[in-house]
Amino acid sequence: MGGVTSSIAAKFAFFPPNPPSYKVITEESSGGKLIIPEVPRRGDVDVLKLRTRRGNEIVAIHVKHPKASATLLYSHGNAADLGQMFELFVELSARLRINLMGYDYSGYGQSTGKPTECNTYADIDAAYKCLKEQYGVKDEQLILYGQSVGSGPTVDLASRLPTLRGVVLHSPILSGLRVLYPVKRTYWFDIYKNIDKISMVTCPVLVIHGTADEVVDWSHGKQLWELCKEKYEPLWLSGGGHCNLELYPEFIKQLKKFVQTLGKSKSGGTNTNGPKKSTVESDTESKPSDSGASDTFELGADVPEVSRNSLDSRLEKSKKPNKPEKSRMSTDRVDRFRRRKGLVW
Repeated sequence: MGGVTSSIAAKFAFFPPNPPSYKVITEESSGGKLIIPEVPRRGDVDVLKLRTRRGNEIVAIHVKHPKASATLLYSHGNAADLGQMFELFVELSARLRINLMGYDYSGYGQSTGKPTECNTYADIDAAYKCLKEQYGVKDEQLILYGQSVGSGPTVDLASRLPTLRGVVLHSPILSGLRVLYPVKRTYWFDIYKNIDKISMVTCPVLVIHGTADEVVDWSHGKQLWELCKEKYEPLWLSGGGHCNLELYPEFIKQLKKFVQTLGKSKSGGTNTNGPKKSTVESDTESKPSDSGASDTFELGADVPEVSRNSLDSRLEKSKKPNKPEKSRMSTDRVDRFRRRKGLVW
């Protein structure tokens, strides 16, 4: 029954970029090392192919930081792939001083198979297994990060790992059906039932959501935060949309604070919870910055010429700092029904 449910829901939930923004090739001159030619070559980045328990082969990248205090496992949104997320991953690793692994779901990028709910659970499990076996990461060192639909596999895995260091939920969903309709109960055909699983997550949880999110309403993030056992100070970005939160200075500041607080907790036994406030950040503090401040992302000149669904052009956003992000549906070439329903999580 679960497989049938996921197959039906996949038609509405998954929009892998078509064509993919990258390729994976084997470089014989470097001993068979895998590389992505569309992104800059870096010695601190490994490109991997991982076999999942459902028989698919997914692509992942691991970014290493020389002074890493933790490892972050990033599950991206539903309309992006690794080629489009690459620069953000490198930037987050550098800013937060962490190792970072990102992966493509089955059917995304150069990963084989089809995108379904069940497959994404197997995909994140394969990435988690790789971190433990190949990189020696312990649960106490691991932070799970789920963006939008990526909150589904993130919460599922977190609910099964009692000793995680932390979880970040970025524009998360209560469930797939609740993105479309304000239902009061969970139905058998729903997918990514985060609302029913979040209470099983025992580590500190940081929730980040834009108050003007036009795709996944802010109420999703607020309710998930309220249901968390270990609440960390949330970040409600005033005027923030669904795809532009990385451009707000508070975004990276709060992530840094979260990572550092968790690190101190593990080393010194201090309280992991920040103040449990749920107030909206002020407009003055929360607007995207185009002033070049140190806590905003400055995208490099060597970025591959591809559309980035989860972190769109820095230049375009800096021209219109006060307007919420528009939906990515035209980029994804979805049909009229999907456009009307706003199905880009």
